[in-house]
Amino acid sequence: MDDQRATALAQFVTGWYPAAAETVTPPSVPGPPLNLPDGLRQFYRLAQHSPRCLGGQNRIRPLSKVQADATGEMLVFGEENQGCFFWSLLWTLDGPEADPTVWFSEEDEPAIAEQEPLSGFLIQFSLFEASMGADYVALSWRLTAEQVARLVEALLPVPLHPFWPAAPTRFYVAPGLVLHVTDEGRGNGFSARAGATHRSALVPLAGLVEWDRFDG
Repeated sequence: MDDQRATALAQFVTGWYPAAAETVTPPSVPGPPLNLPDGLRQFYRLAQHSPRCLGGQNRIRPLSKVQADATGEMLVFGEENQGCFFWSLLWTLDGPEADPTVWFSEEDEPAIAEQEPLSGFLIQFSLFEASMGADYVALSWRLTAEQVARLVEALLPVPLHPFWPAAPTRFYVAPGLVLHVTDEGRGNGFSARAGATHRSALVPLAGLVEWDRFDG
């Protein structure tokens, strides 16, 4: 995994989630003997101290639940909370790639490659789950491209390709705030959701667009 991305991931996870009193103790029953990429191993180490980083809307599976799919060709490590789609890595006997492609699969549809390899995907996953699970939220379901441009003008764009092939999503950040903007695939239509660690972080977004929910 790229060292800069590994550092960025660790800084975000440890900064966004307070040190958990419920630090996860490694299970007494060993997990499957999987040869995982370093990036995924690092993520599991972070989860020992910040279990919430494994997600809520979507999830990175606990290490003991990471397993091959029915074909034996893909290693499934992530999923939507109702099992509607999955993320997996190509499983080979030659050992994992340093920064492998992440594959998105939905029901019986052919798998689609995420635009970012594992190093970028884990950052995107973490940003998405942070915005979805935050205590303070701003949400708008109906935005035009012009409204999105106004909304993100004062935020820092995360320099990664769009996340999630089903609905391409980009991320923007500010201190204590993560915003994701999703192309809903309907002409000029977008949705946006901001999550914040403190209510005050949402205040600069007030009045920029019409919000369906605003906790600032």
